[in-house]
Amino acid sequence: MPQNTSVQERNQAGPATGPVKRLRLPAKLRNLELFLLLIACGINAAAVVLVQLGALGHLDLTLVYLGAGLAALVIGMHIALRIVAPQADPFLLPIATVLTGIGIAEIYRIDIHFKDAGWDSAGVKQIAWAAIAIACAIGVIVVIRNHRVLQRYTYIFGLAALVLLLLPMLPGIGREIYGARVWIGIGPFSFQPGELAKLCLAIFFAGYLVQARDSLSMVGKKVLGIRFPRARDLGPLLIVWLMSMAVIVFQRDLGTGLLIFGLFLVMVYVATARISWVILGVLLIGGGAIVASQLLPYVHDRFENWLDPFAQKVYDAQGGSFQLVQGLFGLAHGGLIGTGLGQGQPWVTPVSQSDYIIASIGEELGLAGLFAIFALYLIFVARGLRIGFAGQDDFGKLLAVGLSFTVGLQCFIVIGGVTRVIPLTGLTTPFLAAGGSSLVANWIIVALLLRLSDTVRNQPRLVVS
Repeated sequence: MPQNTSVQERNQAGPATGPVKRLRLPAKLRNLELFLLLIACGINAAAVVLVQLGALGHLDLTLVYLGAGLAALVIGMHIALRIVAPQADPFLLPIATVLTGIGIAEIYRIDIHFKDAGWDSAGVKQIAWAAIAIACAIGVIVVIRNHRVLQRYTYIFGLAALVLLLLPMLPGIGREIYGARVWIGIGPFSFQPGELAKLCLAIFFAGYLVQARDSLSMVGKKVLGIRFPRARDLGPLLIVWLMSMAVIVFQRDLGTGLLIFGLFLVMVYVATARISWVILGVLLIGGGAIVASQLLPYVHDRFENWLDPFAQKVYDAQGGSFQLVQGLFGLAHGGLIGTGLGQGQPWVTPVSQSDYIIASIGEELGLAGLFAIFALYLIFVARGLRIGFAGQDDFGKLLAVGLSFTVGLQCFIVIGGVTRVIPLTGLTTPFLAAGGSSLVANWIIVALLLRLSDTVRNQPRLVVS
């Protein structure tokens, strides 16, 4: 019998009976993510240690142990991604981790001044909320294996958003804090449902615009070289504008109203590629702001504080510009490189742990530290937009753009108000500020973007010969 057999004879002999070995590709994305996560956890631990050495002069390992628990949860999320989303973006999770850790360190620093400890301290509560938020993000990653499932429940998410926005208006559970009625409370537990409403609205807007894009793309008359939509197609824009104005008027929440309308405006522009929608939206929101500043006292005060904060009358007034001016002085005190963690006086500014966390961090980390944080936000938003533009299904594109733009717009509204670029609105800085509802919502955004990025990388590519 000949030693060499032909290819034809081998094929006729059938498949080999030996074990089949599968080629295992190296998990480059997840390895990169793990490397960045270790750096992020190291930065967070160093921040807490520096706060203790600067403010206390000695180490207290209690908070370090709690931080280690958070680090273990983040590593658990990384392991979950290796199993259910191996091709997910490797930068989003480390960025969210380091921003959350820096926020906890600065909140803890302010707790030290007020001698708050245990469950009474905002820092410990923030760690607990961060654990809940990360657990929710892991649940979203594990349960939602394909983002297209969300499109089936477009109108359910729209109804849920409406219910969440209306909850603070209900008697008994609605609470008014700092003049805004955006909270619900049951016993000692309080929550801001508007933070989850923005997620539901992003999903609803994405699903609705996929269905209505053709009618919204229809053009009418041409004005100054720009074709505007037909009058009959302006209904969705007007409805969302009225919803935003209702939030501003009845809940006294200027920031959430701007966020809702800005989110819809950007998503409808991405869906239709018509600049006329942006022009109409800017005119509506500008007109609404002018009317609100004249008719609503609290909006008028915000504009007055913004335009002339250093006037003695404005500074001394009830609800005047004291907070804004103290925040500006804190940023000026920090200078270029800051006073150092634990060495500043961020507590001088009212609500320095939540609304004015940027001023607190700017005082102790300086302009250089703020620019590093802004760069992290910029990378986060850019990666989210990249996920959207790389997708092939319209729903995924719009959802990724909406979620990432929500984070970017919220940062602009908050940081712009603190630095006096725009009037102060009262929103919280994503990941950094004290507040459980905001933290949970933003970590769910991270989970959804990770799921979207994994789907985009795994989708079949069209090859044109």
